[in-house]
Amino acid sequence: MNYLLAKDTISGQEARAYLEIDGRNELMFYAKSIEAVAKKNKVDVRTLGKRGVQHKTVGWTGSGSMTMYYATSKFRQLMLDYIKTGVDTYFNMMIINDDPTSDLGRQTVVLKQVNLDSVKMASFDVKSDTLDEKIDFTFEEVELLEKFAN
Repeated sequence: MNYLLAKDTISGQEARAYLEIDGRNELMFYAKSIEAVAKKNKVDVRTLGKRGVQHKTVGWTGSGSMTMYYATSKFRQLMLDYIKTGVDTYFNMMIINDDPTSDLGRQTVVLKQVNLDSVKMASFDVKSDTLDEKIDFTFEEVELLEKFAN
């Protein structure tokens, strides 16, 4: 019988994420979660002889979000740079899933030309033990450098 072994599921804590900004790589030790989605852009197509609507893919859009501990000013500074100068920053983000207990191996994905949508510029919460922040972003390209084993 073929089935997924429990030991081969991937632990979320066994990941690493890196930023590449201006030629410098930085471990995103403050990240709690990152999710990036590639979504097809489709248009409705109606044709003679078919009552239903068909769909045609005409492109794609990359978007995502990351939740992190409120422990870095890096993204606030990038947003402030844009606010003050109009110069927007694009960067790459590498996400590696590498759970040593799994026989699936590792997967490495690079999101390219990542651009921030919004950044929390200031925060406090007297009821919170730790402060978090969520940042939404878009990306223009994606590469799958390493794939999980089948």
